[in-house]
Amino acid sequence: MSPAPPLDYILYQASIWVLPVIIAVTFHEVSHGLVANWFGDDTATRQGRVNFNPLRHVDPFGTILLPGLLLLFRAPFLFGYAKPVPVNFARLRNPKRDMIWVAAAGPAMNILLAIVSALLIHVAPFLPKLAGGWARANLENSIEINIILAAFNMIPLPPLDGGRVAVGLLPMALARPLARLERWGLLILLGLIIVLPEIGRATGTDLNVLSWILGWPVEKLFEWILQLTGNW
Repeated sequence: MSPAPPLDYILYQASIWVLPVIIAVTFHEVSHGLVANWFGDDTATRQGRVNFNPLRHVDPFGTILLPGLLLLFRAPFLFGYAKPVPVNFARLRNPKRDMIWVAAAGPAMNILLAIVSALLIHVAPFLPKLAGGWARANLENSIEINIILAAFNMIPLPPLDGGRVAVGLLPMALARPLARLERWGLLILLGLIIVLPEIGRATGTDLNVLSWILGWPVEKLFEWILQLTGNW
């Protein structure tokens, strides 16, 4: 058995991952509420959820328990979620159309955060050596986290943002059955993240479906952002 890593290493790793995750998830959720308010639904605003306090967005299961279980089961993809910002789609001025903008706002915010993080990397060398190294590590992790969050959330499966975008774009004959999948969406995701990879490990087959789905878009987004910001 290998020795446990020293405490200072654990604290350092936590400090360069926790902050980018908190910012990414909080800004993602707030953006949904802001855009919903713009299109006529002030539900999130009235409930105090358009708020940059991360504690307002913690979901006991999705933010704490689920990632812990995935780590316990050695899942190949770590997944969690914040408490969804409440949106009453019936209050939107044009529910089917405006749903697209509200849903897409979260992934769009994550792309914006990744771009801002990549731009700020150019500032890191001007900081004192220790602070600059810590800042650069945070920014690099922020790019990775936000790109993965954006790509994952755009999978066209309700309740993910991509599922709601698809429901808004598809004709009603196709939108309705897709929308009805929302009640099963989390179970389907857990099957893709835990069950299929476990079956794959038992049978010697690569069944990590999410890696197949997300690999190409994550790689291309990463390359595009680095080129756009002069980091390539």
